[in-house]
Amino acid sequence: MRTIIIFLLPFLFATVLKGQNKPLVVKPTDLSSAFESAKKQFALYEKDHGRFVQTSNVLMHYLTWGNSSGTPLIWAHGSLTNGYELKQVANKLADAGYYVIAIDYYGHGQTPIPTQEVSLYHVADDIKLLMDTLKIKKALIGGFSRGGYISAAFYDAYPQKVLGLILEDGGSVSSITYFHKLDKAALDKKINAFHKNIISESYYDTQLEAYQSIYDTTDKGNQFENLAWITKMKTGKWSICPGLMALFNMADSNQYRDLIQHTTRTSLFGESMALIEPKIIYRNLNVPVLILDPTGENDPFPFEKENIALQKQHPNWIKYVSYKNTEHNIHSFHPENFVSDLADFLTVIKTPDSAYFIKTIIH
Repeated sequence: MRTIIIFLLPFLFATVLKGQNKPLVVKPTDLSSAFESAKKQFALYEKDHGRFVQTSNVLMHYLTWGNSSGTPLIWAHGSLTNGYELKQVANKLADAGYYVIAIDYYGHGQTPIPTQEVSLYHVADDIKLLMDTLKIKKALIGGFSRGGYISAAFYDAYPQKVLGLILEDGGSVSSITYFHKLDKAALDKKINAFHKNIISESYYDTQLEAYQSIYDTTDKGNQFENLAWITKMKTGKWSICPGLMALFNMADSNQYRDLIQHTTRTSLFGESMALIEPKIIYRNLNVPVLILDPTGENDPFPFEKENIALQKQHPNWIKYVSYKNTEHNIHSFHPENFVSDLADFLTVIKTPDSAYFIKTIIH
């Protein structure tokens, strides 16, 4: 599966794996055999890599790869994806010396949306509880897109638990910076375009039907990781990431406008995303930070200038890496460079080298 979810124009918080900008339209076909194979492989993979931890907020699912004696990297995924987003690169990161721990936060993968209001900072609390449970004193905290902002929130709340930060197109610049640069006409145009691209939640009578709806017929294999996106509802129906757009405060164009212009009257989760201000969080930065910045035309976070400015403010702490002609999803589009950049960063974490931060890398 290359993508299953919504490309929400610049406020995205979406591309799941590789490629397209809208859900796949799958021609009717019999995928029963692939589905049965996928269920068996998913169960085996979960047995090897899947775990749960009960926090004060939720029963949180997470995946692990590598030896627990390695340097822990706790990863928060992007919106409308889950911990499986690192599956393609996880073993290579483990070979590089990481103990990879990829969480599913609220409403993603196998972690439900809590009944009470929650924020990015509640996810940070969950990560802290996970670290305490696993007896991890310090970890590298990283994330993609919205997961980068969760990483920033964790550093804000628990700086003493952080070895360093890895921010893949998120968490280094305020997420609504782009929109506040627009005049009213331009902003209205963006919001109207968003309205036209809203995709309603779909419900299926069986898990097989939900699986078929996101199966990528251009790819091969049983695509067992698709099952991590499928949730069984209390009604008995099956759905793909249900409830997330309401959690994000992006269920319709009015919610979307409020998120940008009237932030404090939105959902707490949406509010925490819109109000988080990295320039304040990193004002006294004292851990190494790796910023991976895609600079394609359709990147939802077009913050190249702001990222470079932040690096100049903290030249001994921030490493800036630019991925040219790339749109958002670096770890899927450029897995080899992604692994290489993270491996180099780990070397610096273990043996500090101030020269590492000086030169910008451009892929």
